[in-house]
Amino acid sequence: MRLIQLESPQGRRLGVVEDDRIRLLSGPRSVYDFVAQRDDRGDEFLDYALIYAGDSAWRILPAIDHPAEPARCMVSGTGLTHIRSAANRNAMHAGAASETDSMKMYRWGVEGGKPAPGEAGTSPEWFYKGTGLALRAHNQPLDVPAYAEDGGEEPEVAGVYVIDASGTPRRIGLVTGNEFSDHVLEKRNYLYLASSKLRPCAIGPELVLDAPFDLIEGEVSIERAGAALWSRAIRTGESAMCHSLANIEHHHFKFEAHRRPGDVHVHFFGADAFSFGEGIRLKDGDVMQVRWDGLGRPLRNAVRKAGTSQAGA
Repeated sequence: MRLIQLESPQGRRLGVVEDDRIRLLSGPRSVYDFVAQRDDRGDEFLDYALIYAGDSAWRILPAIDHPAEPARCMVSGTGLTHIRSAANRNAMHAGAASETDSMKMYRWGVEGGKPAPGEAGTSPEWFYKGTGLALRAHNQPLDVPAYAEDGGEEPEVAGVYVIDASGTPRRIGLVTGNEFSDHVLEKRNYLYLASSKLRPCAIGPELVLDAPFDLIEGEVSIERAGAALWSRAIRTGESAMCHSLANIEHHHFKFEAHRRPGDVHVHFFGADAFSFGEGIRLKDGDVMQVRWDGLGRPLRNAVRKAGTSQAGA
C-alpha cells in the first residue's frame, strides 16, 4: 500500500495511490491518524499526474508529519553505511592519513554491523537533522540559507516510525528521501559534520507500507536549466549496506528519549552516491531527482539559495 498526504484550500486529506489516481480516505486525514484508525477508502478520486506536476489546487505534503506538533517529529540518520559514501567522505578528509576516522567507522560496520538475530552489533554513525519543521515535500524547494556554504543532494531511503502508547517503535513504512546537506562545510573538517546536517530535507511523495529492504535500486539525477546535467545509478538496502536494518533501529531506539509515546521519527539510512563527490556544485534553480524502484514516483526538489527568487521543481 502506498499512502500520500495532500492539502487543498479546503484542508488536508490522506489518499491511497492506485496506479494513476489517488483514492481519498474518508476517515483519517494524515498518516499519523491512519496508524490509529482503520483503512476506510472512500469514493473520491483525484488525478495523480496533475497533482504530481503541480498543476492542481491540491499539493503534496511530506509523506509523514506530526500534524499537531511538528517538533514531536525527529529527523535523523545513519551515515557511512555504503562503501561509496564512505569513499567520498574519505576523499574529503584523507590528507596524509592512511585511514581516516570515516573509513575506520565504515570498517567497523563491515566487521560488526550485521550481528546475529537478537544481538547488538557495532553502533553506526548517527546524526541529527532537526524536527519535522525541516521536512519538505515533493516539488518544494530545498533552501540553502545565507549562513551555509553550499547545498547538495543525498539520495536515500528513510524509515518512518511512530512510537506507540507502550513506548515501542513501530515502523510504518519506507519513503524516498533527499537528505540535503552542506558538503563544503563538512569538507573543511569532519567535526563540522553535525552542523552541516542541520538543513532542510525532502521525503515523498509516497509512503510505502509493505516495501522490502533487502535491495532497492534506483537513480539520482540533476537537471540544470531544463537539461540533464548528471545522473548515477544508486543502490541501498541491507545487501548493499554494512549495517542491518535491525542493528540501525536498535541503536537509534536504545535511547529512552527516542521512545516517547506519540512521537514520529524519520530516519535516513545513508547514501550510495551524490554529485558533490564527483566535483559538481549545485546552483540556484537546479532540480534534484531521486527515484527508487518500488517506492512510487520520483522525488523532485529545486535548489533555492538565499537572496534569490523562488525556483520551481
